[in-house]
Amino acid sequence: MQTTTAKNHNDFFNDRVIGHPAGLFVLFFTEMWERFSYYGMRALLVLFLTSSVMGANPGWGWPRETALAIYGSYTSLAYLTPILGGYVADKIIGYRSAVIVGALLMTLGHLSMALEFSPIFMYLGLALLVVGNGFFKPNMTSILSHMYKKHPEKKDGAYTIFYMGVNSGAFLGMLLCGYIGESPNWGWSYGFGLAGIFMLVGMLQFYFTRNIFGDIGTKPEKGEVIDENESPEEATRNPFSKFDITIISIISVVGLLWTINDPLSKITSVNFFDFNVGGLSGSNFAILAALVLFIFVLIKRISQYTPILRDKMVAVIILAFITIFFWASFEQAGGSMTIFAKDYTARILEGNEKLMFNVANTLITVVPLIIISFVLFKLFTKTFSRFALGNIILAFGFVIIWGLVIYMLKEQYSDVKAEVPATWFGVLNSLFIISLAPIVSKLWESKYSPFATIKNGIGMILLGIGFAALAYGSSAIPPGAKVASVSMIWLILAYLFHTLGELFISPVGLSYVSKLVPGRMIAIMFGIWYLAIAIGNKIAGKMGGMIDEITAQYSMKTFFLIFTLIPFGLGLFIMLLTPLMKKLMHGVK
Repeated sequence: MQTTTAKNHNDFFNDRVIGHPAGLFVLFFTEMWERFSYYGMRALLVLFLTSSVMGANPGWGWPRETALAIYGSYTSLAYLTPILGGYVADKIIGYRSAVIVGALLMTLGHLSMALEFSPIFMYLGLALLVVGNGFFKPNMTSILSHMYKKHPEKKDGAYTIFYMGVNSGAFLGMLLCGYIGESPNWGWSYGFGLAGIFMLVGMLQFYFTRNIFGDIGTKPEKGEVIDENESPEEATRNPFSKFDITIISIISVVGLLWTINDPLSKITSVNFFDFNVGGLSGSNFAILAALVLFIFVLIKRISQYTPILRDKMVAVIILAFITIFFWASFEQAGGSMTIFAKDYTARILEGNEKLMFNVANTLITVVPLIIISFVLFKLFTKTFSRFALGNIILAFGFVIIWGLVIYMLKEQYSDVKAEVPATWFGVLNSLFIISLAPIVSKLWESKYSPFATIKNGIGMILLGIGFAALAYGSSAIPPGAKVASVSMIWLILAYLFHTLGELFISPVGLSYVSKLVPGRMIAIMFGIWYLAIAIGNKIAGKMGGMIDEITAQYSMKTFFLIFTLIPFGLGLFIMLLTPLMKKLMHGVK
């Protein structure tokens, strides 16, 4: 039991940095380094796997379909393991230990991927990253939530600052890991290794400043009473029966095997579903059977609740259904859109174009880094005397970052021609989020904030507009072409509209889950929500992997039109459901 370091919730506000507890910014920087490593590695994965085995920076020369199968399975599993990691932290080891365990596993995962001369190390690295992410991701926000338990009026601002840390890390990770990994002077191993170095920095910084959180996140307390804002009738327990648990276990095992089997059967001769049932392949039969069982359990469970709670849960499921298709399209960013940037986009700039790019790239890199460095300085003034080692480690990380940024900009200015890295376009999503999130947030707080289905519908249509820009830009590419030189403006427009769509859908979804279901069911419904995102990510990999087949048979324009028409149709559909959804939500706005 802690005595000298423990604080109650009100004490956190004694040491403020920009109006918030210093502990918030420890979380900010820890999350920033984790997102740096995650998005830095993600930006390189498909490019490395599909790059030619010959050349100045050789990759593995895999078919695009196989590389995107790996990508889809990895991103899908990364959204499922937090359900288990959150449970372990809640019941056994506590949030802080879970964060440290997760960060350590992810550090080892990135460093394993840096040994890219053997497939074994890559598979081991991806497995460690998936498990580590499960321990890390849910428990950072749990610590933040507990810090503000007695200050709910400050929570929105705290999450906004935390979200800025997420996007700052994603921005810097894709920019620097992408540049180092794609550079012939360095190579893929150094890009993957850089992600591991900063994950290690994040882990050590958190470990040596963990006592700033007092007793939050230590071993979980037993017998904690949770306030439940629901009527006695709604609070009637509906425990999972042995039958329910058996069916859910079967679904989980089949789903996990199917997710792993997709890339495994393409890379090796191993196939868990090497059979046919009534004309269906074993793989398709297995996943359809799991889907039918899942729908059965869902209907069985929902039918046992009171009518009002049942309606609200149906509303969540409808929103989750739309979310599947949003992420199936949006996550093309790390797959087919990365391939489009690498092989089909004109990225060689000369003369005035090169100068304009260099100036713009300098501004969008240096200005945010100066702001983050200022926040770091403010944190030092409040915490250095108590947590000197953690602060020194954090400062060391920033010295490396500044060194890499200066090196990158110097190289870009000295070259006669500028070749924009294919990974550079990925940083636009984070840049646009940082720029546009405050504006969208103001809209949600105003009287003009639309209903949930209108937000979802507009978000899907904006997503479709982004793909429409790519479809139009690629209309001159002949069927089956492996390379082209399309203007980069179309990718920039796509990322702009995709980010706007994300701001209308992604942050809003979890908010509605928390509003619609009682506290005791939050974990279950969040699990369903993350399951929807995981399914969307896996579909993204499957659909992205069809890029060669569709472009050979039809055209690149047709490929992107698929991702235009589906979001457009679903956007209109969900908006038409507004009257029904208002009834199902029973006054929740």
